[in-house]
Amino acid sequence: VQLQASGGGLVQAGGSLRLSCVATGRAPTNYIMGWFRRAPGKEREYIASTYWAGDSARYADSVKGRFTISRNNAKNTVYLQIINLKPEDTAIYYCAARHRSGSDYNTWGQGTLVTVSS
Repeated sequence: VQLQASGGGLVQAGGSLRLSCVATGRAPTNYIMGWFRRAPGKEREYIASTYWAGDSARYADSVKGRFTISRNNAKNTVYLQIINLKPEDTAIYYCAARHRSGSDYNTWGQGTLVTVSS
């Protein structure tokens, strides 16, 4: 599985964005798909994840209510919808995948930059 993230850009505070992550190579049927971000000067942070073949979704407490993870299995795409963007959401956003039987995310996309202006 290879991942390609897109959808980042420059947004004003209070705006919204939808990030996309397309999986190629094969459908990630037995994978957990996750979104992470790395803000300037900070460590990578887990945001959300969803099981490709199920309906469950998990979120970091810090993003609950503003971030929504979803997917379109027919398009092999996972999305991250962000509303009410804040300057502190400025970061490179990465999508990643791990096999449901594994513990580590071992497949990563290249990242997409989100910049939120105040």
